[in-house]
Amino acid sequence: MLQPIDMLIHSAAQVCVVPAVGAAGSRRPQRGKVLGTLGLIPDGAVAVHQGRILEVGASAALRQLYQAATDIDAAGRCVLPGFVDPHTHVPWMGDRANEFEQRLAGATYMEIMAAGGGIMSTVNRTRQASLAELVDDNLPRLQRMLAYGTTSAEAKTGYGLNQAAELKQLEAIAALNAQQPIELSLTFLPAHAVPSEYRGRTDEYVDLIIHHMLPAAAAWAAERHLTLFCDVFCEEGVFDVSQTRRIFAAAQELGFRLKVHADEFVGLGGTALAVEMGAVSADHLVRTPVGDIVALGQSDTIAVGLPGTPFGLAEQAYTPAAAILEAGGALALATDCNPGTCWCESMQMVIALACRYMGLTQAQAVAAATLNAAFAIGRGEEIGSLDAGKQADILILNTPDYRHLGYRFGVNLVQTVIKRGQVVVHHRAAAA
Repeated sequence: MLQPIDMLIHSAAQVCVVPAVGAAGSRRPQRGKVLGTLGLIPDGAVAVHQGRILEVGASAALRQLYQAATDIDAAGRCVLPGFVDPHTHVPWMGDRANEFEQRLAGATYMEIMAAGGGIMSTVNRTRQASLAELVDDNLPRLQRMLAYGTTSAEAKTGYGLNQAAELKQLEAIAALNAQQPIELSLTFLPAHAVPSEYRGRTDEYVDLIIHHMLPAAAAWAAERHLTLFCDVFCEEGVFDVSQTRRIFAAAQELGFRLKVHADEFVGLGGTALAVEMGAVSADHLVRTPVGDIVALGQSDTIAVGLPGTPFGLAEQAYTPAAAILEAGGALALATDCNPGTCWCESMQMVIALACRYMGLTQAQAVAAATLNAAFAIGRGEEIGSLDAGKQADILILNTPDYRHLGYRFGVNLVQTVIKRGQVVVHHRAAAA
């Protein structure tokens, strides 16, 4: 007698398991030369029950074992884990299309920021918005991300830069998490920029963060039984390594986990600090010193490349993926979706950019955008691969071969999105 289950996806040309690696069954990210291990199963199938992956294997074998309430014929298409986007700046209000025009005319990102534009432009609009407006304006962004295959993502504050507005952003993220299928991990980023009212008084703003904003966010999270990340933009002209260390030390005492924006424009030592303090991830890493890359490779800190950002800024330098992997590091990918430098909601586009400008193969990019990205938000034990026991977050592509990811761009290759074992997006099939 066949075992009854909730869902069986079968007859896939390929099932990309993207297995977590480690000794004695432990689940770890894919590091160094191991990155890109997809665990391909031809003519594969995925059995799902109660929102979790029960088994993966050959279609013929699983169809003889299970009777599914929902039977999905993948019809020769590719099946893989849902994308995880571990670095976004959702939610925000407004746009900065005018600044893109300024950059095309020759202004740099830091010049625009120093003139009062950049992050502060978005901060002013976000401060003025009501909670309802913030939620309503960002819900369509998440719906587009979902349609392109993102099933879990990180969301940051950082466009409030005062206590009330930063807490409002946390409330908005919590509301957005409840109103649509993408699971959001919450990051508190009051150290995204120095607000205009504290210009020239960065240490005073750091004191405000440490003594008032972090405790308020910690109390907010405790009331809701949530764990927050704390992030800092450790960059020349923003927060230096000493200021970042102070914020991190205070955050850790309050129970925050750590992430850092580091080495986007100048290698200040933010990556080394992240490694020293046990940060979950260090993100951007475009100008990272060699010694910091070596330290990263010997740590559990995930390196997160954001190739959409230098692309959006028309920069020539990208995260040095080859050096990070040679050092034995664990590399993930993310969109950096934000209104200033990278309004990109598609992890598929990020994979395409990573293949061209970071030198990744399609297999490496897929693993970096799924399994390793899950570890970059502290959820690698739960999501990011099709390992048995994990949450059933699954994509069916409208193509038979995963290598079309990266190879093709500017088109949505996702046909079906399954979240926690439920179909949440299904596009009508088109010719591949």
